[in-house]
Amino acid sequence: MKKVKVSSGIYWVEIPEADLFIMCGCPADSVKHLIKKGLITTEYKEGLLCETGPNAILLSDIPVQKELFVNLAEFPVLQMLYRQGMVIPDHPNNKGLKPLLIGIEQEVRAQSDYIYRGNYGLNSIEEITAAGISPSHAEELMRIKLKFAFDNIRKTEELLETRIVANESVELRNGVFIKRQGLNQYDFSYKGQTVSVDLNLLPHEEYEPPYHLEYYKIQRDYFSVIHTGEGDGWDINRPCMASIICFQGKIYLVDAGPNLLSTLQALGIGVSEIEGIFHTHAHDDHFNGLTALLRSDHKLKYYSTPLVRASVMKKLAALTSMNESYFENFFEIHDLDFDLWNNIEGLEVKPVFSPHPVETCIMFFRTPGKDGYQTYAHLADIAAFGVLKRMVDNDDAQSGISPEYYEKIKNDYLTPVSLKKIDTGGGMIHGNPEDFKYDASRKIILSHSALPHTDKQKEIGEDASFGAVDVLIPANCDYSMPLFFKSFQAYFPQIPPNEINMLFNCPTLLFNPGAIIIKKGIKNEDVFFTLSGLLEFIVADLGINHKLTAGSILGELSCLMENEARGTYRAVSYVKALQIPCWLYIEFLQRNGIYDTAKKGAGKRRYLQHTWLFGERISCPLKNIISQSMKMETFDQGETLPFGVNSGLFMLYDGELSIFSRSKQIEYVKPGGFYGEEEIILGSTSLFKARAEEPSTVYRIPAGVIKNIPIVQYKLLEVFEKRLRILHK
Repeated sequence: MKKVKVSSGIYWVEIPEADLFIMCGCPADSVKHLIKKGLITTEYKEGLLCETGPNAILLSDIPVQKELFVNLAEFPVLQMLYRQGMVIPDHPNNKGLKPLLIGIEQEVRAQSDYIYRGNYGLNSIEEITAAGISPSHAEELMRIKLKFAFDNIRKTEELLETRIVANESVELRNGVFIKRQGLNQYDFSYKGQTVSVDLNLLPHEEYEPPYHLEYYKIQRDYFSVIHTGEGDGWDINRPCMASIICFQGKIYLVDAGPNLLSTLQALGIGVSEIEGIFHTHAHDDHFNGLTALLRSDHKLKYYSTPLVRASVMKKLAALTSMNESYFENFFEIHDLDFDLWNNIEGLEVKPVFSPHPVETCIMFFRTPGKDGYQTYAHLADIAAFGVLKRMVDNDDAQSGISPEYYEKIKNDYLTPVSLKKIDTGGGMIHGNPEDFKYDASRKIILSHSALPHTDKQKEIGEDASFGAVDVLIPANCDYSMPLFFKSFQAYFPQIPPNEINMLFNCPTLLFNPGAIIIKKGIKNEDVFFTLSGLLEFIVADLGINHKLTAGSILGELSCLMENEARGTYRAVSYVKALQIPCWLYIEFLQRNGIYDTAKKGAGKRRYLQHTWLFGERISCPLKNIISQSMKMETFDQGETLPFGVNSGLFMLYDGELSIFSRSKQIEYVKPGGFYGEEEIILGSTSLFKARAEEPSTVYRIPAGVIKNIPIVQYKLLEVFEKRLRILHK
């Protein structure tokens, strides 16, 4: 037996004698990590070029760690089925064995449903019509879907084998056994040998991207496209195909691929700075970064057609074991109409249906400038004309595509625009750059491929490096100041704009990645209001490292309390910030009559800043609202905390709490921890209760105050899932 640590949260266990090669843990881009480690290679078998790799996957017991999806088995399964050839007829690697999915029952079932939705999206005419598509059009879309599926929509169980692991030892194959020893802790045994695997991340361990990205300073233009990914799900050197649209200084994502937080960090964009996302479809290389968008302090706007949204919601619900309606807890939904220009506050967007195994739309973005309309076309996961041509069938009773629909799609793809990004992945479901040889667009970007382009393809389109920008309409003003004036005004809603302008006349500084802005133990002379970029707040002896985004006020508490800073503020990316002298900030508060109020609330805000739940990515205005709602309560040793509807969330300030369910002890909570997440998530408290193990002081926060904060909601969900797993262990 052999065990290899591949990356954070990913291990490789192989037993060649038993023909078992197990990938333990499958977070985002796990296949790329195996390729980089040399555990997936190419080889010739019986004259056919194919890949090696795993034939089994061990899932995490919990679907989320560090607010990120943990179990993302779609691409590993695709690698086994198609790139290794385990499902391809007459392939030398098709030995009659299916890929093996291993884990606790809830996660295996969730992954089976998630992989099914990743393969097919909506699975019936009824589901398609429920998304607002007419019955006749739904039949045409179903014909296309069936053609991609070779006329057979197969259940996941037909493609995979599963092994449910509970408390007893379970045989995997050929004398190899697995036993669950604790949460995310497993032992593999074979012929007297044992190998142990722990899939829990350490306190400051994060899932790693397979590639390194440099840091960039981006300009917020009137209308521009920032290129954030030109690879695909197999490209080990680049992020997957995606773009960022900057319009009137606002940031919009086009798709959300793996390791999205790394992409945003490299560009100095915080999640809370994003206005919304335009979504093309639900394949993992365009989808699984959605969880990163949950690390915002407000609901981001979600733009797509109802058809694509229905597919995305079903897949996300399967992945997280949540009800589909929970999607609205995290996103503000804005449905777009197919084949029409939808006006999004001046930015016009036209989604167009594109044939693919799952519901997909390409998107056109335009806005007028001094030289007329400028248009960007994002053609993600299109199909090559040759593939579509072979799908043409006049018989409505057969799977395929009508000649008329084929011509419409071809014309849509070839619409001349100012800038066009195209999928060049090839194969049975992706695009061919040669189809665009005579495209009259001003500029074409070749994307969505891990392979180098040929000279002929280079004559058709250009490559775009990460962070490159195409400015379609330049800006004649600095959009950052009015955007963050609004944020600052939200922090001080009662203060007139002319007073705030006094602070905004202070100088603006640019800090390089890694620079210390305020150092622990030093009495800072300035307060900094961040306009852009990502920072970290560090108190190493307390184990605190919290990420902060634009709109944060640094050094305010130490300034008001007139003492040394209790933590270090450090730039992670390029950070732009207003430098406000402490004396001027105090003068500002005093002349507006709020100095005493601000100082009184400083203790609560400092407490929140030091907690895992509220310490990161929550803007100062929102943190201020939370602190104002907090009420302190005390409980004697042995006393049970209130539970039931409207109890709220209890944040432990001092003492110790024990979480229990019936007679089972679940967890001990230390200061900074919390109880009551069940009510916030489910609206009830039927499972868990809390008891003071010693005299304890807590802050009680009303549920309504934090109900619509996505990052808090998702952290509560993560803790609830962990406690639930311990309860049912």
